[in-house]
Amino acid sequence: MEWFYVPVNSVVVGPGTYNWSSFDSQLNAIAARGHQAVFRFYLDYPGKASGVPKYLLDSGLATHRYTDYDNREVSVSPNYDDPRLLEALDGFIAALGSRYDGDPRIGFIQMGLLGFWGEWHTYPHDGWASPENWLASSASQQRVLQAYTKAFTRTKLQVRYPDAANSSLNVGYHDDSFAVGTLPGPGWHFMDKLTQAGATEKWLSQPVGGELRPEIQHCIFNAPMNCPVIEAGADNDFAGSVKATHASWLLNQHAFNPGYSGQALSNATAASQSLGYRFQATAFAATRGTLSGQTDVSVMVRNVGVAPFYYDWPVQIAAVDNAGKIARTWATSWKLSAVKPGMTVQWKTPVSSSGLAPGYYTLVLRPVNPLVNGVPLRFANASQDQTKTGWLTLGRKYLPAL
Repeated sequence: MEWFYVPVNSVVVGPGTYNWSSFDSQLNAIAARGHQAVFRFYLDYPGKASGVPKYLLDSGLATHRYTDYDNREVSVSPNYDDPRLLEALDGFIAALGSRYDGDPRIGFIQMGLLGFWGEWHTYPHDGWASPENWLASSASQQRVLQAYTKAFTRTKLQVRYPDAANSSLNVGYHDDSFAVGTLPGPGWHFMDKLTQAGATEKWLSQPVGGELRPEIQHCIFNAPMNCPVIEAGADNDFAGSVKATHASWLLNQHAFNPGYSGQALSNATAASQSLGYRFQATAFAATRGTLSGQTDVSVMVRNVGVAPFYYDWPVQIAAVDNAGKIARTWATSWKLSAVKPGMTVQWKTPVSSSGLAPGYYTLVLRPVNPLVNGVPLRFANASQDQTKTGWLTLGRKYLPAL
């Protein structure tokens, strides 16, 4: 997957008027590399030009200027409760969902929009560190949540903070202070909030992601790890945070610029591989079916990762002939999302050899990435890609005549 931020005003050019060209160009560039995108729209990104649509600023939308986070008054924090802004967000979210829900170029969508960086906070202007609270009211936050969950029923969503208002919705979460403000303790860490919201099992159906805290990206994979304490109670525990959150993906800009080397690179690679699902096929059988020319194919699959695979990409079986060509492909009803971590599931389906010459074939399996030329979902088996690239080799079996 590949990540990017998007200013709302790059798309919203007028009341109910949208220009998707630059956004589509980013999605297309990522898809051309065989990857899916994760993105977040923002109105206020400290240090970057405002993402608030110009027509709203021109209409008199109230804003706060600030110098926090080296902003130097470049961006502004808007009045998130202004009816004009809320109406614009309603229309934008609906249009975004109508155009992109289920788009194979997209992996996950972070709701964004509210707060600094679209992270749903305006600290220190939060009513606690200072008397003023610039963040959207609870009612406005709920309005955005409802708009997103109405607009997106296929593409998975994530919101920054778990709480009672979103725990029952079809949304996952992103912990943007990963391995610093993750593990439980002070009451405001990510896992504390999950527990308080009664959402500690939410990862079973909704994805968890986030960002490895920027201040520790350069040092957390050193051996020995020598990160400074970022804040009181900081845990700096990557493996423990992965285990607790069941995270599927994380932002880590340092991995790409300037990058790791030596032991830090090896540790970072292992850490990346510890995220998300890890499927293994542990047994395979093909037996004569009850009907003439039918074979019952059975595969035992286990997930030894920390999270499910959240999309039910179609799973196919194929028969490869002696010339190495796929002679027949069969669709199955197998569900990737049903293979939860720690579980072993038996997949079983009948296949018909109608039209095939009787003989021995190599049976292979693959989940089909809906993105054309997308990176294949690979199993953690030595026989992955052994017969055909992108396919798991199951075994060689005799398929009878019909």
